[in-house]
Amino acid sequence: MSHVEAFEQALADRPVTVDRITATEFPGRIEAQLDPPAVGVPLPFEGVSLSGLPVELNPTPSELTAATTGVTPVGPAVAEYGSVVVQSGVEGAEGVSLYPDKHVAVLAASDVVGSLTDAVAALSGPIADGDLSSAVIATGPSGTADMGSLVYGAHGPETVHVVVLEDR
Repeated sequence: MSHVEAFEQALADRPVTVDRITATEFPGRIEAQLDPPAVGVPLPFEGVSLSGLPVELNPTPSELTAATTGVTPVGPAVAEYGSVVVQSGVEGAEGVSLYPDKHVAVLAASDVVGSLTDAVAALSGPIADGDLSSAVIATGPSGTADMGSLVYGAHGPETVHVVVLEDR
């Protein structure tokens, strides 16, 4: 089983939906996931962009808090847990992934690694170079059972959709 297949299998046990698509399929599949108003940060993947889609790429604080959907790049992803890493940056990916009710996480298939140890190793270079100061490791939507039954969306997104871009 490949890392991507293991990642998809881990997510099958969580309240997360997944699409594995090509760059050609990206605009239509992303647009179908957008619940307006939507905010996002530029995607670093060749051949895909949020340009032309109803996504505010430089949201103000009020646009961010009013947004229903946030679209961010993520990576690496951890196959064994179905987790994604949202890296900090000047584009504001952490806030865009946490404030809206729905997080659409976009990931390159080649960025799916087997274990958390592999993910930390992948991040060690950017950390050592000073290019990364913090990151959020997210495994599905935000959830809490502090008051009894499990409730999603208490401290972050209520729903998560992961888009795995097949390597081109």
